[in-house]
Amino acid sequence: MSTRQERRAEAIKKRKYEQRHIQERYKRQKMQKRLFIALGGLAVAAIIGWIGYAIYQNQQDQQLLGDVQSFDGLAATHVQEPVTYEQTPPVGGPHFNAWQNCGYYPVPLIDEHAVHSLEHGAVWITYQQDLPTEQVNIIRDRAENQTYVLASPYPDLTAPVVASAWGLQLQLESADDPALDAFLRTYRQGSQTLEPGALCTGGTSATQ
Repeated sequence: MSTRQERRAEAIKKRKYEQRHIQERYKRQKMQKRLFIALGGLAVAAIIGWIGYAIYQNQQDQQLLGDVQSFDGLAATHVQEPVTYEQTPPVGGPHFNAWQNCGYYPVPLIDEHAVHSLEHGAVWITYQQDLPTEQVNIIRDRAENQTYVLASPYPDLTAPVVASAWGLQLQLESADDPALDAFLRTYRQGSQTLEPGALCTGGTSATQ
């Protein structure tokens, strides 16, 4: 084969290689584009699904929280002396300078410290002192595995379990009532919080 023919054959081979390379790159780009579109579609579907679930959950929670009592006109001043509260347990009002560290307590708390934690957005779950152990364990689990939750027994409660937030209270017949979790989802650092982001640690762990 002459040198000219060899160069021509080499040129043809090179063009074929380049064409094949271009076609392969085009295929890869096309596949990548399809993949990005698919992933984008999945992400959009996931976001829509999450929003839809959040809306559904909120609607369900609002139905469960139909018996929540609201209390207005609660002062948020700091005091040095014990306070006589209108609600049992209290849901707000004057309180001590130190807030109660969130968590589970097996003995009653000092109201004025607990109320300060409510101001910080905590939910206080109180229960009758003779509540069955399995019920107490449910409450303890909520307090130990979620932030901004206080839990303690409370003397002379009129209901087996009472959930309180600043200006809000719900009486329950048992700790496994789904309304308890709805109350936690809605009011733990909820819109009623007077000092959003304020700590529920670094305060006091004093009890009665």
